[in-house]
Amino acid sequence: MRTDIFARLDREPEPPKIEPPRMSRHRVALFGGTLAFYVAIVVAVLVSSWLVALDWKVMLFRPYQQWPEIHAFLDYYVVLGQRGPTATMVACWLGWRSWRQHTLRPLLTLGAALLLLNATVGAVKIGLGRLGPHYATQIGSAELFAGGDIFPSGHTANAVVTWGILAYLATTPRARRYLSALSAIVSLGVGLTTVYLGTHWLSDVLLGWAAGLLILLALPWVEPLIARTETWIFAQRESLRGLGRPVPSVPVPVAGPRTEAFPLPDGDDVPAGGPVPEPVAVGGPPAATAVAGTRPHAHSGPPSHQVHLPRSERTPVTPTGSRRPPHPDRVPRGGAASARPVTGG
Repeated sequence: MRTDIFARLDREPEPPKIEPPRMSRHRVALFGGTLAFYVAIVVAVLVSSWLVALDWKVMLFRPYQQWPEIHAFLDYYVVLGQRGPTATMVACWLGWRSWRQHTLRPLLTLGAALLLLNATVGAVKIGLGRLGPHYATQIGSAELFAGGDIFPSGHTANAVVTWGILAYLATTPRARRYLSALSAIVSLGVGLTTVYLGTHWLSDVLLGWAAGLLILLALPWVEPLIARTETWIFAQRESLRGLGRPVPSVPVPVAGPRTEAFPLPDGDDVPAGGPVPEPVAVGGPPAATAVAGTRPHAHSGPPSHQVHLPRSERTPVTPTGSRRPPHPDRVPRGGAASARPVTGG
C-alpha cells in the first residue's frame, strides 16, 4: 500500500484546467507605469528632493507618541509583513490547493515570487545602504550609502507579494476582486504601521509598494519556467516510483538432459573391431555402464562442461565380459576343447 503524499491526490477527481494569467497589454502598461514610479522614487531620494524633507517631517512628528493607545495592536499587526510567518501561512494554504487541484503551480509560483522579491529588494537595499529613522545622523540628509538596509521597506514589499499572490492565483473573477482588495488593505496597513513605529521612512514604504507590485505584474513572464519545473518534478516522481517497484520474474524453462557424443580429433579412427563410445548425458547423472573392451581415446579428454565428481560420489560400475582382448587361438575357460591331432605311433 502506498503511503506517499501523492497517494490521496491521485484518487481525487481531475479538476478543470486552470489557465495562468497572460502578459496582456493592460498588464504591460501597469508594469511600465509602476516601474517609472519606482525609478522616480529612487531618483527623488538620491537628489534629496522634497520627498526626503517629507520623510524628516513625518519622523519628527513621531506618530507613536501622538497615538500611543494603538501601539500595542500595531506591534502585532506589523507581523503580517514579516517574511517568515506570512510565507508559512500562505504556503500552507497553497499546499492544500495544490493537493486538491493536482498541480504544483501554486507552490511553485509562491516560491518564484519570493525568490524574485529577495533578489531585487535585497540588491537595492545593499546597494543604496540607507539608514533608518532611529539611526539617522543629520537632519535633512537622505542617509544613503551609510551601511543601512531599509530602502525599500522589506515588510511592505513582502506584504504586497505574499498576500497579493492569493489574488494572482484566484480561479474566479469574483475571488480575484475580493482577494485583491484584501491584499491591498493588508499591505497598505503594514507600510503605514512601519512609518508609525518609526522603523521606516515614508519613501521606504512607497518604494516597497512599487517593488512588490512589480513582482506580481511580472509573474506571467515566469509561468513557462514554472510549467517546465512542474513537469520535471512529476517526471522525477514517476522515475522514483519505478525504482521502488519489484521487477517481475520471468520463468525459465528447464530442459531435460541432452546427449552429446565425444568428438574424436581429426585423423584418429576408432580401432578396428572396437566398440564405439557411448554418448554421455550432459546435465544428467553420470553413465552407469561401461562397454567391455572400451577405453577412452588417447588424445581425447572429457568435455569442458562435464562435471568431475569425487571418487566417493561416483556410481560403482560393474564390468561385463572379459577384460582380455579377444584372441582367435585361445579357448574360453569352461568351453569344450577341440580334438587335438594324435601324433606318433
